[in-house]
Amino acid sequence: MTDSTSQSANRLTSGHHSDLARVTLKRRRAQPFFARHPWVFQGAIASVTGDPEPGDEVALQSNAGEFIARGLFNPHSQIVVRLYEWAGQGGLNDKFWSRRIAQAIQRRAWHTPENFAMSACRLINSEGDGLSGLMVDRYGDYLLVQFTSLALAIRQESLLDELQRQLDPKGIWLRTEKGIGTSEQLELKDGLVRGEPPPRPMTISENGIQFQVDVAEGHKTGFYLDQRDNRLAVTRYTAGKRVLDMFCYSGGMSLNAVINGNAESALGVDTSQKAIDLATANAELNSVSNKVEFRQGKAFPTLEALAERGQTFDVVILDPPKMTRHRKGLKQAMRGYHSLNLLAANLLNTNGILVTCSCSGLVGESEFRSMLADVARSSGRSITILESRGAAADHPVSPHCPEGDYLKCMIASIN
Repeated sequence: MTDSTSQSANRLTSGHHSDLARVTLKRRRAQPFFARHPWVFQGAIASVTGDPEPGDEVALQSNAGEFIARGLFNPHSQIVVRLYEWAGQGGLNDKFWSRRIAQAIQRRAWHTPENFAMSACRLINSEGDGLSGLMVDRYGDYLLVQFTSLALAIRQESLLDELQRQLDPKGIWLRTEKGIGTSEQLELKDGLVRGEPPPRPMTISENGIQFQVDVAEGHKTGFYLDQRDNRLAVTRYTAGKRVLDMFCYSGGMSLNAVINGNAESALGVDTSQKAIDLATANAELNSVSNKVEFRQGKAFPTLEALAERGQTFDVVILDPPKMTRHRKGLKQAMRGYHSLNLLAANLLNTNGILVTCSCSGLVGESEFRSMLADVARSSGRSITILESRGAAADHPVSPHCPEGDYLKCMIASIN
């Protein structure tokens, strides 16, 4: 943390909102924020008064001077103000953050006790838990924390203290998201921030399957926790089937298909050799190496090569990484999804099952459905969506911030 951000942390305000620096919106731009959308972009702002520093608490008001909400300020980010509290009575102080963290933890214990009892789950899901810019995953006795907001990173020490107090983990490991340093002007490094380091790899249990996880260097915080329920849902369609699992990472879909879904076989492909090594180790750990094969390879050339050899499958699973982070890349992303799903459709036998996913938040469900309709026309195949699914229940979504509903998983039959 830099000296400037430390100084900003010392100026945090908790008094009445009239004492705060004010961010005033342009005319006719206030409605989303009265409706509790938490992100205020530069284009909606008319003026800033009070000379707030990055990380300071500010009051958001309409062009007419009506108080809307309290938020945290970062002029270097596309999201200039992240909003957290609309009542206007209390400040964004330690008590506020303690209460929000406790509510997030209680939400898992109350609504999804089976997830909370699992050895790996998400405890805090940013906007979904009213804590925009903070994600916390639990792996056994360890916490993995990501800050995607400069203002919350400034409060890192007090937030980590609160997590330690409420959850008493053996250790807390910090993970950083790709590109966050540039987008938030945020200087953080991966590493141990509390207690003892987690074992590498550590073993978790999901749906009765053991997985080795590298929480220090693996994708996201080590495992795709958001796909837990979808991995189990896919098993309803895999009995006796030959499965192709593209972007397989550590083998989650493949192993669920053969162990819980009684698939005849599964072929997993990923561009990362580290991922393939981890997936292979997971197959051995669960004694299914005879039914699962993992190969290193890029998705498009692999799919094309399989088609050239005349290979077909009963189930094809596509779970690619995020294809765009910005609206300017949306058209190209949709072309990528179309090409990928068309190649997959051409590898499927009659009455085949396509499991296709998108974790690009800018791609809406309707756009994703339209892409599948275009694939049906291009392939000359009939596509019927059987299930349209999202993230697991420990990844809640705020109705005020639909952008948080990023994960789409569609299970479709193809004839």
